[in-house]
Amino acid sequence: MHHEEIWNNCLKVIRDNVPSISFRTWFEPIVPVKLEEKVLTIQVPSPFFYEYLEEKYIEIISKTLRKELGYDAKLEYSIVMENNNFNSRPYTVKFPAKNQTELKNKPVSMPLTEESGIKNPFIIPGIKKLSIDPRLNPENSFDNFIEGECNRLARSAGYAVASNPGGTAFNPLLIYGDSGLGKTHLAQAIGIEIKNKFPDKVVLYVNANRFQTQFVESIRNNNKNDFLHFYQMIDVLIIDDVHEFAGKEKTQDIFFHIFNHLHQSGKQLILTSDKPPVELQGLEQRLLSRFKWGLSADLQIPDYETRIAILRKKTYKDGIELPEDVIEYIASHITDNIRELEGALISLLAQSTLNKKEITLELAKEMIDKLIKNTKREVSIDYIQKVVCGFFEIPVDSIQTKTRKREIVQARQVAMFFSKNLTKASLATIGSQIGGKDHATVLHACKTVNNLLETDKAFKGQMDEIEKKLKF
Repeated sequence: MHHEEIWNNCLKVIRDNVPSISFRTWFEPIVPVKLEEKVLTIQVPSPFFYEYLEEKYIEIISKTLRKELGYDAKLEYSIVMENNNFNSRPYTVKFPAKNQTELKNKPVSMPLTEESGIKNPFIIPGIKKLSIDPRLNPENSFDNFIEGECNRLARSAGYAVASNPGGTAFNPLLIYGDSGLGKTHLAQAIGIEIKNKFPDKVVLYVNANRFQTQFVESIRNNNKNDFLHFYQMIDVLIIDDVHEFAGKEKTQDIFFHIFNHLHQSGKQLILTSDKPPVELQGLEQRLLSRFKWGLSADLQIPDYETRIAILRKKTYKDGIELPEDVIEYIASHITDNIRELEGALISLLAQSTLNKKEITLELAKEMIDKLIKNTKREVSIDYIQKVVCGFFEIPVDSIQTKTRKREIVQARQVAMFFSKNLTKASLATIGSQIGGKDHATVLHACKTVNNLLETDKAFKGQMDEIEKKLKF
């Protein structure tokens, strides 16, 4: 029989016994080369590819080949080198018994280095393929993550994932919220906990921008296959700021295949974003639909009690004693996010150290007042509703009703428009606070207001007046 026919017969059996995504990824790229006596030679794209087949699929390959050629059948891998040395000849290995594998010209256990042809984007020469640095900051642990009403769901889900990665309904786990609320901290805390409980798991944290840069480099260096196979070997993949994939079609496509492979293989995916999947723009629908497979948990602005707890934890950890009234003053006046809260504390400590002043409430007031003046003031949704309703001379609670009166509907739409432009709130949050509407209603309101601004000069004049009142 011809070598192609033998291999096609093997593939018919293999196709029925492995997941479809695994078949497309690991078997479709294989090319049958020749058949001599009972030795079938197949060509694979890289040494990394060969190692993965040997690790995951050697049993089924061996069984199907013996079924076609008999018990004494053997397989040889012709492995294409991708280290930009196109004159290097492929080398060959033999099985069936994995512990009897013979490798010509190369050792069987190959470190992932540039010399071996595998372009591991995180490699340090000499490190084995599964001994990669997870790139986690040990400070970002669960112990250092203060729990409050603002993050309880996300933290609980994260801890459940850390206890059983890939085995819960929270896959993927997408953590979303505004900048500075602790998305990166929580995502890394999950990774750290997994490494503590399951040391053999391969965990990797990478920012979306770095992932994008690595992918572009892999295309430039003709190593796209190795890039794909490297990420498909990860047990727990943490992608930070996944919204930054917006508009990058090729990056989205490669991540789509990585996502599918990991999810179907029971691996855990943890993603962070500034918005929930329903509000992400510039991402392919097929990718967004997969983000919704698991759980999307939000991080909200911390309440007063949580801010107090964060400051106490920070000062205790750093061995600093602060008067209680100073802690309360900082927590009362820095409310937007945790990063600004900790930044205010650091600034206060710096002022005290450099000027050799004792930390007092007066010093805190002086420093915080300057900090607030230098920070762009953000109006609240409630304040916007009051200003808009005052301008149109209607009761504030009228835009919370379901009435379809033209003046009420227009006031509601204007309030939604300014809330979207002047606050950091999500569309869903805006809708819930203005009439109990959904995000689609808010989007429609903003489009309607924009159309009127372009076509109605009187309306534009009214909007300018409202905006002046809001920014006064």
